[in-house]
Amino acid sequence: MYLSPLQLSSNSQILMSGDVVVNEGAAIAPGVILQADPGSRISIAAGACIGMGVILHAREGNLDIEAGVILGAGVLVVGAGTIGANACIGSAATLINPCIPQMQILPAGSLMGDSSREVAAEATAEAETPSPTAPSVDRPIEPPSDTAQTPPETPAEPPSDTAPPPTQPGETPTILYGQAHINQLLGTLFPHRQAFNRSQENGQTLSGGSG
Repeated sequence: MYLSPLQLSSNSQILMSGDVVVNEGAAIAPGVILQADPGSRISIAAGACIGMGVILHAREGNLDIEAGVILGAGVLVVGAGTIGANACIGSAATLINPCIPQMQILPAGSLMGDSSREVAAEATAEAETPSPTAPSVDRPIEPPSDTAQTPPETPAEPPSDTAPPPTQPGETPTILYGQAHINQLLGTLFPHRQAFNRSQENGQTLSGGSG
């Protein structure tokens, strides 16, 4: 299989806008976009290697890419800052207002400088952290005051000869009668008994008087 040799890309495949300074010793792949807002500047030093599809957008200040920096394919750099000499930024990384020291290696797909996500992460961590609850305090038991009103006790009624005793559930009540009721009942059932009692009383009176 035949492979065509590598060819240097022309500046027609690179988009530059604004104040952009690129050293002749820097290598820039096709599809790179270099844009500097008014009042900002992009500076790429010698020996820097800018991968395919990289976007450098300088805003609110200068964006400096020092010597020997390697930016992988698809890297996005926005804002103002510096990427130190010989630093290596992995592909598809996003840098906002970068401050990368020399010889720093950043993994592919990294995100640096997005303060809005840091604030959201802190808020989420605070929401997940349970708040300490105040220990429960047992209220002391207050002694009963002398002024507390108690229901008056009802006096116990004296037992009556005619009052039936309390019955238990399922028990047949027993009716008790007094002596007066018994005498009345005997007089009704045996009327001749009264006459017999009277005769006996009269006999005792006569015998007592004769003696």
